[in-house]
Amino acid sequence: MASNRVKRRARGDGQPVLSLQEAAERAGVSAQTLRRWVRQGLIPNYDGGWTPGAVGHARIVARLRERGHSLPEIRRATEEGRLAFGYIEELFPLQHDSTYTLREAARETGLEPALIERVIAALGMSPVQAQALSAEDVHLLRYVAAVLAAGLPLVAMLQLVRVYGQAMAQVADAEVRLFHLYVHEPLMRSGATGVEMADEMLAITRELLPLASPVMDQVHQRYLQHFVEQDVIGHMESDLDGEMLDLGRLRVAIAFADLAGYTRLTEEEGELEAVDAVERFVEAVETTLPDDARVIKTIGDEVMVVGSDAGALVDWGVGFQQLFADERPQPRIAIHYGDALYRDGDYYGRDVNIASRVAARSAGGEVLVTRPVVERAGPHLEFERIAEVRLRGFTESTEIFLARQVPQRG
Repeated sequence: MASNRVKRRARGDGQPVLSLQEAAERAGVSAQTLRRWVRQGLIPNYDGGWTPGAVGHARIVARLRERGHSLPEIRRATEEGRLAFGYIEELFPLQHDSTYTLREAARETGLEPALIERVIAALGMSPVQAQALSAEDVHLLRYVAAVLAAGLPLVAMLQLVRVYGQAMAQVADAEVRLFHLYVHEPLMRSGATGVEMADEMLAITRELLPLASPVMDQVHQRYLQHFVEQDVIGHMESDLDGEMLDLGRLRVAIAFADLAGYTRLTEEEGELEAVDAVERFVEAVETTLPDDARVIKTIGDEVMVVGSDAGALVDWGVGFQQLFADERPQPRIAIHYGDALYRDGDYYGRDVNIASRVAARSAGGEVLVTRPVVERAGPHLEFERIAEVRLRGFTESTEIFLARQVPQRG
């Protein structure tokens, strides 16, 4: 059983205070080094006790020293408020002193040590962290054990944990970067001192942080309900094809879309104008997609979309091009229908590669599709067979069609 090594006292304002030795361990330096940094004014929020904010600031100083920055450089950055983020650690609860070895955590949770290591890795954490787990880590592992006991297969649970880890990392990264760009940077330009800046940022974050979880919970519930409904419909329609798929595979419509001439736009108009164009393009894609489709990922100006209804997706593609008919640069879109291997929130396999290769052959304003999409499209569209080509990496030829609206007769 893990044991507490250090008892904490608290300041008058309720902030927990660590011992010098524990603060040094958390900062990754010696106690003597911490004393010297306090004397040299490198930890301005040290007020006779090592609070989480003071320790967080010391840890940043330690990392800067590891990167070769001098003490005068760090002191100047502290005074200018560039390191003010360290203070925000006061808002996060301290981890309990209790630590568990891998074997102790296995006894507490009923999970095999090797499985605990796989869960830690799936969350994106260092394997070293599996050797000294906190009480909070063990609590999380109990939830994992409960999920498995409820009947979710191990392969599905590990993928779900990996998706959670990746999604939460992206959310946290966005929160920090946007806070830096739109709160921290303006404060630095205002001429406020480092301490004033830290106090202001701490106050703002104290108001904002409690709002994050309710917002994410509501968004999660809304999307969960939406995709449960779409999954039921998609499975029924897929079953009508009469062909069983291997476990882990889904039959989907796959679209790739990007902006033709994006590199030239960057050179001619500059990066900011090009990025604005991409943001408008991606937002337009997300807000116009059919209900059964969603953006899986974006890479630069390219968007990958997956849906269950190939007919609806090609309808979207043709309509989307009409919306952008007068825009520059123009989108180019390719759509294919087939089987894909689903892993960790993404889609892989031969048919995904076909869609990507067809996209590389499209031009601005075009919607190129393959034979399986043509067979599932409605009569209001027409398709011109423009090529039968051997795509890069494939031995068999692929028919490519240009999709467009059937002209209305006058």
